[in-house]
Amino acid sequence: MVKTHYKEALHNKVFEIISNAAAALGVDSYVIGGFVRDLILDRGTKKDIDIVAVGSGIALAQQVSSMLPKKTKVQVFKNYGTAMLRFEDTDIEFVGARKESYQSDSRNPLVEDGTLEDDQNRRDFTINALALSLNKNNFGALLDPFNGLEDLDQKIIRTPLDPDITYSDDPLRMLRAIRFATQLGFRIEKNSLDSISKNKERIRIISGERIVEELNKILAAEKPSEGFILLYKTGLLDIILPELTALNQVEEIEGHTHKNNFYHTLEVVDNISKNTEDVWLRWAALLHDIGKAPTKRFFKKQGWTFHGHEFVGGKMTKKIFERLHMPLNQKLKFVQKMVMMSSRPIVLSQEIVTDSAVRRLVFDAGEDVESLMILCEADITTKNPVKFKRYHQNFDLVRKKIVEVEERDHVRNFQPPITGEEIMEIFNLKPSREIGVLKEAIKEAILEGDIPNEYDAAYRFMMEKAGKMGLKVAK
Repeated sequence: MVKTHYKEALHNKVFEIISNAAAALGVDSYVIGGFVRDLILDRGTKKDIDIVAVGSGIALAQQVSSMLPKKTKVQVFKNYGTAMLRFEDTDIEFVGARKESYQSDSRNPLVEDGTLEDDQNRRDFTINALALSLNKNNFGALLDPFNGLEDLDQKIIRTPLDPDITYSDDPLRMLRAIRFATQLGFRIEKNSLDSISKNKERIRIISGERIVEELNKILAAEKPSEGFILLYKTGLLDIILPELTALNQVEEIEGHTHKNNFYHTLEVVDNISKNTEDVWLRWAALLHDIGKAPTKRFFKKQGWTFHGHEFVGGKMTKKIFERLHMPLNQKLKFVQKMVMMSSRPIVLSQEIVTDSAVRRLVFDAGEDVESLMILCEADITTKNPVKFKRYHQNFDLVRKKIVEVEERDHVRNFQPPITGEEIMEIFNLKPSREIGVLKEAIKEAILEGDIPNEYDAAYRFMMEKAGKMGLKVAK
């Protein structure tokens, strides 16, 4: 990585337009940050580009818009001195070069105009301070004041300035360091890593939304455990997700021990990441055992137990989502469902698989039954090859049984063959407890396999049940 000129890499015509627009305004302009980093790492073309102007970024964006083949609307953010426009399939953000100063209770800086060097000084990491000139006299030249090129080559995350200042000024950068290390397979330079531990309490001023944004990117990485181990070792995880770090303990009583559920959880997250890119299913893997810490009990005959940990974990999941300002919509319901059902297929795979048990599993999981199976297969972390093979074979049997039962009984997204309105009409009832009793009895009969999921069979069953309840058909 000794190359210092990347003119041919700036082949997208938008760079030439930006260069011409900057020249027309008499300002210098540079492409900086992630685009340059990923270009050098050959990570593919980014769909977002950051442009810094030594002058007004907003004026440059407006000038560029006027020179594009098809004029594009410019979004202006005056409070931040930035502007954005979309060219083809790429978002381009413009900002004026600036220097920043911070107050202790906020990550929002006090900003004033600055030079390119000032702007590079304020960047979080050396590998994100790399800039390529878009100026006519040295178009494509690399400006690398902090040896970011060497850090890319050595796979190091390092701050341009004193890490204590960098992380204290904007504590979100601590999470970004860990996220980049996880995404890129880099290591965080020792002074920087030590500084994260030292400044960990500063993370409390960061909003839940911004924290979750970084956690989502760590979870989306190829091997998320690497990020969560860094979060744990630096002390950040104990502040952000203490429910998870509570699992990192192994107790022994009378020779009985239990597995370390923290490291087991991270293994499950890595396992599931090989089979799904769904970040919410990965969240379910991360939280699936959090109920084990508060439900852990020891009994002489049984040893260690975690009775009801799935139910407790589901309630804890909601509290975590609320605390971190995560979406309290279908995403929460999905993660909660996965956590609360996380042991169901495992129980099935260890016993004789009955049709009624599978029907109930499909009924309760609905459209998410496949996601549940992916989670439970990821939960197999035994190092015994014989057990590992047997468990997976058992899960294959459960999967086949699910297909068979679903094709025959249609209980996924179950709709009762006879509606409450029909029951009211047949027996001339007003809304009452009896209607719910009959509907529940029909549902239970179908799930138990006593009757098929068909109208005629359900009608006959209902009439028999209604007779026992003393209900009569309306004349």
